[in-house]
Amino acid sequence: MKLGSGVSPSFVTEQQIRQLERKLRAKEERIIVLETENALLHLKLAKNQGIIRNSSAENSFAYYNKKKFHGTAKSIVIQLHRAIQKLKQDMQNLRLSALQFSRDLHQGESFLHQILLAVQKLQLHNEAMETFQIKTLELEQSLHEVNERYKEEKQRRKVLHNSLLELRGNIRVHCRIRPLLPFDAAPEESVTKDRQISISENVICATDDETILVKCSRPGHALINKTYQFERVYSTSDSQVTVFEDVSPLLTSLLDGYNVCIMAYGQTGSGKTYTMLGPQLENSFHFSVDDEAELGIIPRASKEVFRLLSEKPPGSHWVEVSVVEVYNNEVFDLLAKDNSGRLNGTKRGIMTNKEGKSDIPLLTYEPVEDTVEFLELVKQGLQLRAKHPTLVHTDSSRSHFVITLTITIKAASEDDFAPPWAGDRSSQKLGKGHFFTSPYSSRASSPAQLFRESVGRLKRMRTKLQLVDLAGSECVGMSGVTGSLLRETSFINRSLSALADVLGAISEQHSHIPYRNSKLTHLLQDAIGGDAKLLVVLCVSPSQKYITESLQTLGFGSRAQQVQRGHAKKRNELMLNKSK
Repeated sequence: MKLGSGVSPSFVTEQQIRQLERKLRAKEERIIVLETENALLHLKLAKNQGIIRNSSAENSFAYYNKKKFHGTAKSIVIQLHRAIQKLKQDMQNLRLSALQFSRDLHQGESFLHQILLAVQKLQLHNEAMETFQIKTLELEQSLHEVNERYKEEKQRRKVLHNSLLELRGNIRVHCRIRPLLPFDAAPEESVTKDRQISISENVICATDDETILVKCSRPGHALINKTYQFERVYSTSDSQVTVFEDVSPLLTSLLDGYNVCIMAYGQTGSGKTYTMLGPQLENSFHFSVDDEAELGIIPRASKEVFRLLSEKPPGSHWVEVSVVEVYNNEVFDLLAKDNSGRLNGTKRGIMTNKEGKSDIPLLTYEPVEDTVEFLELVKQGLQLRAKHPTLVHTDSSRSHFVITLTITIKAASEDDFAPPWAGDRSSQKLGKGHFFTSPYSSRASSPAQLFRESVGRLKRMRTKLQLVDLAGSECVGMSGVTGSLLRETSFINRSLSALADVLGAISEQHSHIPYRNSKLTHLLQDAIGGDAKLLVVLCVSPSQKYITESLQTLGFGSRAQQVQRGHAKKRNELMLNKSK
C-alpha cells in the first residue's frame, strides 16, 4: 500500500528496526568494552593486593595512598556495574518498544486499509447520491410541469364549464360545510340496527373541491353514502378568503354590464349569515379592519366593487344602495325614515313594471361613495332585521335580508353627467337618504323625473348586485318555537318552499312560473328567472343532528343547478329619452 510520498509503511518500519538494531549493537559493544576494562581493573587490583602483601616495609604515607587508591577503584567498579545494569535495562526497554512499535505499525496498516476502503465506498455513495439528486430534480421539475399543466387544464375546464353554464343559463351552485360547533353536541343519541351514531358525529365532508359525501345514517333507514356534485365545495377548513376568491369574478362581470345575484341558502345555524356578512358580536355586526380575515362576502364584495370603480374616471358613475327584508311574507324598507329622520322599517308593496321586472315603488335608495358608507347602511339595516332566539340558534334571523347595490355608468362620450343628488341640494330640497325614491321605480317621484328631463337623451349602463342572506329553514319540533315565532317559522318555510317550486317550474319548463306565490320569489324574480348571473351558496352543518335538513338543502342545490334559463345578458348602454 503506497502512501502520499510513494514510500510504503513496511519500508519505514524496516528502516526504524535497522536503526534500533544498530543502536543495540553499539550498546552491546560498549558493554563488552566496559566488561574488558572491568576485568583489567580486577587484574590490576589483584596484582596490587599481591604487591601489598609482599611489601611489609611500606611507610605510613605509602600505606595511606594504597588505601585511598583501593577505595577509588572500588567506587569506580560500583559505578561501572550500575552503568552496565542500566544499559541492560535500557536495551530491554528498547527491545520491548521495538516489538510494540512493530505491532502498532501492523495494526495501523490494517486500519489504513479499512479507511481507504471506506473512502472508496463513500466516493461510490456520493456518486450514487449525485445521480439520485439529479434524478430527483428532474422528477420534481417534471412534477411541477405536470402540476402547472393540471392547473391550466383545470382552469381551462372551469372557464369552459362557466361558459357552458352561461350559454345554458344554469344557476351556479357552491356548497360550504361549516365546522362542528358546541351546540351540535347533545346528550341523546340515535341508534341504528348496526351501530350507535352520535348526533354530533361528522357525517358530511368534502372529498374534493367539487364533491360532497354524506353518510346517511337515519333511524329506521339503511346506512348509505350519497355524493353530491357542485361547481365548488368548501370544506370546514376553507376560510372566508377562499370562498370570496370564487365570488370576485362575478363582480368584474357586474362592471362589464351583467346583473349579479349572490344568495346563501340553508337551515338555521348552518353559517349563512357568517358566510355573507362575517362574525356577529353582541347582536351587531362589526366590519373592522381587525376582523378583516373573518369578513364575509358582502363587505368583501363592496370593497372589490369600489376598487374596480376607482379605476374609472371621476364623475363617470354613481352607486346607490337599498336594504329590504321579507318578514312574514311582507317587504320592509329598512332604510326608510320617518319625519324625524329615524329609521322605521316601512312596509312596501311589490309589483311588476311595464318591462316585466319586479319593482318596489317608493323604495329608498341611498347614494354611497365608498365601502365605509355602504357598510354603515348595511349595519343600520341589520339593526332593524327581525331576530329571535330558538333552540337551534341563539340569534336566529327570522327574515330574508336583501341588499341591492345599483351602479350607473355613463358612456364615454357623455360630458355633463351628474348623479341625481349632485348640485345645489337646498334648491332641490333634497337630502341624503330621503330626498328621492327609487329612480328605477315605475312610480318615481317628481325630483327624479326632473332629473331625467334635465339630462335629456342620455347614454348610460345600469347594473344591479343583489346580496341575499335568506332566513334559515328549520324543523318546528327541533327549534321549539311557539306562538308568534311559530308563525314566523311557517312563513319562512313557505317562502323557501315557494323558491323551490319556482326553480322546479323553471327546470321543467312550465308555461307558468309561480313567482307571485311568495314576496321573496317575486322580489328575486329577475335574478332567479331573468338574465342575471346567479350564485347560490349552500350552507350545511356536518352534524348527524341536522342530517334531514342538510339533505333537504343539498337536494335544493341539486335542483337549482339543473335550472336552465336564458343565458346572462350584458346590460348594453341604455338610451333614456323622456319622449320615448
